[in-house]
Amino acid sequence: MSPRTKVLPKDHEVTCLVLEDTAEGAIETSLAENFHRLAMNPADEAQAFASLIEAGASIEDVARRFGLTVRFVEGRLRLAKLAPVVFEALASGEITLDLAKAYGATSDQAIQARVFEQVSTGYYAPNPDSIRRMVLSGTVRGSDPRARLVGRDAYIAAGGLIERELFDDEDSEAWADVALLETLAAAKMEEQAKVLAEEQGLAWVKPTLDPYASHDLVEGLVRLPAEPAPLTEAELARLDELDTSYDEHAAILEDEDSAEEAVAAAEAAIEAIERECQDIRARPPVIAAELKSEAGMILVLSRDGTPVLQPVFYGEREVDGGNDDAVEIVSGEAGEGKRRAALSKRLVDELAMQRRDVLALHVASDPGLALDLMVFTLADADTLDYRARSATTLRGGTPAGPIIGFEAKDAAASASLAEFKSGLDENWRGGADVSERFDRFRALSDEARAAWLGHVVGRTLEASLNMAGERRIDFHDHLATLIGIDMAAWWRPTAANYFDRVSKAVILDALAAVGGPDLSSRFASVKKGDLAMSAERVFAGTYITEVEVRERALAWVPEVMRFAGAALVEVEADDAQIPESTGEAVASAEGANDDNQPPRELAA
Repeated sequence: MSPRTKVLPKDHEVTCLVLEDTAEGAIETSLAENFHRLAMNPADEAQAFASLIEAGASIEDVARRFGLTVRFVEGRLRLAKLAPVVFEALASGEITLDLAKAYGATSDQAIQARVFEQVSTGYYAPNPDSIRRMVLSGTVRGSDPRARLVGRDAYIAAGGLIERELFDDEDSEAWADVALLETLAAAKMEEQAKVLAEEQGLAWVKPTLDPYASHDLVEGLVRLPAEPAPLTEAELARLDELDTSYDEHAAILEDEDSAEEAVAAAEAAIEAIERECQDIRARPPVIAAELKSEAGMILVLSRDGTPVLQPVFYGEREVDGGNDDAVEIVSGEAGEGKRRAALSKRLVDELAMQRRDVLALHVASDPGLALDLMVFTLADADTLDYRARSATTLRGGTPAGPIIGFEAKDAAASASLAEFKSGLDENWRGGADVSERFDRFRALSDEARAAWLGHVVGRTLEASLNMAGERRIDFHDHLATLIGIDMAAWWRPTAANYFDRVSKAVILDALAAVGGPDLSSRFASVKKGDLAMSAERVFAGTYITEVEVRERALAWVPEVMRFAGAALVEVEADDAQIPESTGEAVASAEGANDDNQPPRELAA
């Protein structure tokens, strides 16, 4: 070749590879050449993979041939089955790959095409979550959070159709135009977000129609440090007033001569006092003034249709470089021949995401490493510096209880939990940085790492009771049923933790539950303070009474402390039997209560 003209001579030899002259061979060759040398459009990849499958190749063969995962090939094949109008939009670049995958949440091409037409005529840009909701639900009930946010009148005024059967009400009626509802709801959330950003003095507020902040929504953001707002002098004074009022109403409950009407009024007043105290102590987080003007929050849609600001402040992740067009890349160790280059911010972001996906794929393919990473991240959260960037979005700290600083000093479970925590191997915390701490954590024995798993998951549980209202968490009851928890073996009612704080009638009812009317009548004339102490002895098994009554007393706990589904101890006659499920607990409790201490070991 002439260096000047850069033209090859006519007799120059060119090496060629002759392939089999078949349509299948041409497709595979084209796919291999383009796939590995130049990134193909996902639609082209889908068509090529589909052609190979139609020619007789298996999904595993295709994955092996091109060095891909089976899941990747399956994903592309699903794209090939999209409605033609959606597939063409993907091929032309009109929609992104994530949006195309969202349409593929249903295999019904008619639904895909209908939703595509609806969102194409809307003025609000769709996102994968909204597309996925629309293709999976042909209609929306009137009780849907989006419907409650928009309102029936506004939806109908915008041209929305409502289908209603004979016995439907406003909650069960079907709203047929899901795309219109999404558009109206999104617009209303956008409007509310702007108002809140201005009211709160924030740089921005991002809205979402989900009841949570999705990973995509907080991508590229970092949590900013925030603390609960301090109580004002007026709030502290109000808490003192509520404490005084609480004591006054509690005295009415403790007075055995109080009228029923007074007792009912006092119970209602105490419930209102507790609720107001919780509201006062539930302080919203506050952020340093110098950070607030650059901070933002996420506006989610609660399940009752109310926009709610999540109590977390976010900031834009800083990238060195000073502008959006170029980022300076410095490679090499500090002080040792640093090499500098300038890359566009877009390229930096794209490369970071691709590098993240490579790592994520390998972590996802190694369950053992993934489990260690999850447990370590949750455990190491106690030592993380807020200024440092988190490696993952995993979070799992201890929830704020309804009472700050409360410790159940006489509860066997609380003591055992503290003992369990003190027995954890924390040698890994001595690592100089997160990488060294992780390596040390992985070097622990299987038993030690399993103990940490139990600890970090167990400490995330919220407080709950077996009662109607906000304290009830049905899933806790389900967990307890699976485990087979015997509450009586781990919690015993005493004067301090229960009987001194309930009415005399409640105590007498408890005595009747384990000993019938005879036992209850023995204490009917006893003063409240003495009754509480006597009841403590009865339910600790130290009071002299019949053997059957003692056994039932040792197996009894108040209904609010029981886990739903557990056997109840009831007495209808003197010869009432104890349920078999409480037999072992009674036996162990008898031995343990000789020194008034419940058993301390969990069943394996």
